[in-house]
Amino acid sequence: MAEISGANGNHGVTLNIKDGDMNHNPPLSASKTRDDDSAGCFVTIPFIQKLIAEMLGTYFLIFAGCAAVVVNLNKEKVVTVPGISIVWGLVVMVMVYSVGHISGAHFNPAVTIAFATCKRFPWKQVPAYVSAQVLGSTLASGTLRLIFNGKHDHFAGTLPAGSDLQSFVLEFIITFYLMFVISGVATDNRAIGELAGLAVGATVLLNVMFAGPISGASMNPARSLGPAIVSNHYKSIWIYILAPISGAIAGAWMYNIIRFTDKPLREITKSGSFLKSPGRNISN
Repeated sequence: MAEISGANGNHGVTLNIKDGDMNHNPPLSASKTRDDDSAGCFVTIPFIQKLIAEMLGTYFLIFAGCAAVVVNLNKEKVVTVPGISIVWGLVVMVMVYSVGHISGAHFNPAVTIAFATCKRFPWKQVPAYVSAQVLGSTLASGTLRLIFNGKHDHFAGTLPAGSDLQSFVLEFIITFYLMFVISGVATDNRAIGELAGLAVGATVLLNVMFAGPISGASMNPARSLGPAIVSNHYKSIWIYILAPISGAIAGAWMYNIIRFTDKPLREITKSGSFLKSPGRNISN
């Protein structure tokens, strides 16, 4: 396996969620659903469906994103860094809209854990969600290994192009940024829920564009663990586990600090500056 660092186009991503809607329903990933949190065992058919959605969503996310990386390496950089960034952003957006209404479309252990720390996702479901995400990533990485196996076999995981400290700090920042956006568009009742997938996908695209050549822009422990497991290549893997998780938790809590209310938009008083724009008339 060739060791390809982030500087050579080895980009990762996070995958994220689609939770809220314009009818001010509670976020899918954050709410304790009637199906899953009823008295007794939470392993119900609806919960199993959520796990399957998480596994498949993560599978297609990693398959498309890492395939872009491998094809770029095999075909003399034909995809290019901007192309890889676009692939990651688009596949996140597509999968969010595909299964966000089923599982919340986390596709990322860091996102799941961050929601749990904010009490927007039940802790008892975290191990199952994380396992489904890592399984999906591993299966996708294994599929790519079979398809592209040969003398041009390349490592599709994430490696620091510079120092470990540089990559750790960068992964923390970009995951903080991603989780901050996710919290805003997918958990706030005032946000336009239908735009969550677009906003999250665009954030991933931007992060991969500038951080990919340096750290690989993982933002997602599952994204890095899958290729590492398949290739038995665990160099610097701790960076891509600790930095995204800590960054996501910090991003989620920072948004909670500035979230001044959980009321629906129609119930907010006109004290907010964004409600004072000319021509805007919010009524009950």
